[in-house]
Amino acid sequence: MFVLMYLPLTWMTTALVIYLYEVFHENLLINNRVIKAEKMEMVSHLAASVSHEVRNPLTVVRGFLQMIEEEGTSEAKRREFMKLSVQEIDRANAILENYLTFARPSPEHMQVIHIEEQIHKTLQILTPLAHMNTVEIHTNITDCCIEGNEDNFQQCLINIKKNCIEAMPNSGKLSIETRKEDSEVTLIITDNGNGMTKEQLSRLGEPYYTTKGREGTGLGMMAAFKIIETMHGKLTVTSVPQEGTSFYIQLPVVEAG
Repeated sequence: MFVLMYLPLTWMTTALVIYLYEVFHENLLINNRVIKAEKMEMVSHLAASVSHEVRNPLTVVRGFLQMIEEEGTSEAKRREFMKLSVQEIDRANAILENYLTFARPSPEHMQVIHIEEQIHKTLQILTPLAHMNTVEIHTNITDCCIEGNEDNFQQCLINIKKNCIEAMPNSGKLSIETRKEDSEVTLIITDNGNGMTKEQLSRLGEPYYTTKGREGTGLGMMAAFKIIETMHGKLTVTSVPQEGTSFYIQLPVVEAG
C-alpha cells in the first residue's frame, strides 16, 4: 500500500520539478530576448540620432561653401562663412566624440589625474564662450588626485560647463568648487541660469533628449554620466527653474603618482 502511494507522489514531484524548470528556463530566454531587443533598439535610436545630427552641420557647411564660391561675395562675408563652417564642423566632431564615448568600452589605460589642472585646462577652452555670454567664472579648488582617462575626464567637464554657460545666454555666474572628505572628493559645478523642471531633470542623460532644441542632442550629458561611471564615481544633478542647476561629481581620491 505504501509503495502504491509513494510512486505516484514521486512521479508528481518529478513532473512538478520538470515543469518549474521549463517555466524558469523559458522566462530566462524571454528576458534575454527582451534585453537584447532593448539594446538593439537603443543602438538603432543612437545611430539614427547621430546620423541626423551630423548631417545637419554638414548641410550647413555645404551651403556656406557654395555661397563662398558665388561671385560678388565680399571678402568679409567669405571670412564670416568660413568661421561659421568651422564652428559647424566642430559641432559635428563633438557629436561623434560623445557618441563614441558611450559606444566604446571602458578605457584600459587609467592614469592619475590632478583635478585642479583639468579644471583650469577646460576653463581655458570655454572662456571665450563665457565672455560671449557675459558669464563670470568663480573657482574655489583644493587640488587632489583621482584616477581615470585624462581626455575623457576633460570631455566630461567641458560638456557640463558648456551646458551651464549656455543656460545663461544673457549673463550669469558659473561657480566651481571642490570638497574633499576622507577618501572622496566632490566637484560641484553650479550656474544661476534657466534651470530645469523635475521632468526635464529626470530625463537628463537620456540619448537624444535635450532642452536646447536644434542646438542639442542629449549625447553630451549621456557621455558625462558614462565617463564618471567608468571612473567609479557618481554624478548627480539638482535644479530649480529660473534659479539654476548644480552638478555634483563624486570621485574616489588616489595618491599622487
